[in-house]
Amino acid sequence: MTIATRYAEFAAREARGVSPLYERLSSAVSGDDTLLALLGTLPPAKRQPNLLFGVVRLLGGPVDEPDAFHDFTIGNWPAIEAEIRDRATQTNEAGRCAVLLPVLAALPQPLALLEVGASAGLCLYPDRYAYRYGDHLVGSGEPVLECALTGVAPPSGPPEVVWRAGLDLNPLDVTDPADVGWLDALIWPEHTHRRARLRAAAAVAAAEPPLLVRGDLVDDLPALAARAPAGATLVVFHTSVLYQVPEPRRNAFVELVRDLPGHWIANEDPAVLRYDGLPEPPGSALYNVLALDGGPLAWTRGHGQAMAWFG
Repeated sequence: MTIATRYAEFAAREARGVSPLYERLSSAVSGDDTLLALLGTLPPAKRQPNLLFGVVRLLGGPVDEPDAFHDFTIGNWPAIEAEIRDRATQTNEAGRCAVLLPVLAALPQPLALLEVGASAGLCLYPDRYAYRYGDHLVGSGEPVLECALTGVAPPSGPPEVVWRAGLDLNPLDVTDPADVGWLDALIWPEHTHRRARLRAAAAVAAAEPPLLVRGDLVDDLPALAARAPAGATLVVFHTSVLYQVPEPRRNAFVELVRDLPGHWIANEDPAVLRYDGLPEPPGSALYNVLALDGGPLAWTRGHGQAMAWFG
């Protein structure tokens, strides 16, 4: 896939109907030969729209008008390039807990949660948030995570979590304003509700910080998993992470995680983690597939805003 096609597809499949500003901006970049040439100097994993747009926002650049974005990016490319090479998209969207909850609540309790690609660990607190599935409210507290759920009944309550840990190449600290600032820059410009959600979820995590370990998803996962307490169901999970992992390493991770005790929950793009016999997705937007122990269960939207169960 060319860089131009990547940006055009982001506009059409991810941003359309979700962020008009990013739809327009990504479409403009797909036809901007100067910006495409600059992006072509980066490693393939560093060319993604979310990373470019997040870095420009972090540096105070405009994303609401393509011409102004073009001028800022060209004029500040050395600083932008340095940030892009140093950073990764670590979108820590607590809303994704809403699509994990039906599976987590159905597993043998209590749970020991281990998130791969944990960022700042905000998805390690599914028991501390509240959820609204249509008219059905689950749990209490803030933030309240809303999800359009079809095909399965909402869970009756949140799970019981007795241990939570995360593994990440560059874990972020919710008590560090600079790290929270990067998470904020990754939120799409119109999404004020997600900014409020980030602040509320960060407050939950900061009150009882999770165990976050800097490490590799293959080399360092077994040792961290071994630290889970006896008597709890180990659940290794990840969401929108494996697209950043080269395929051979991704395959090694899948082989490893299948053999760990407990359960494995994946929530990934079906082009990244493939399954046979999937039903058609609910629409033309980009959907992840939620799976338990390698068996696909549901289509989910990237920020946890919708879930269509088919398992």
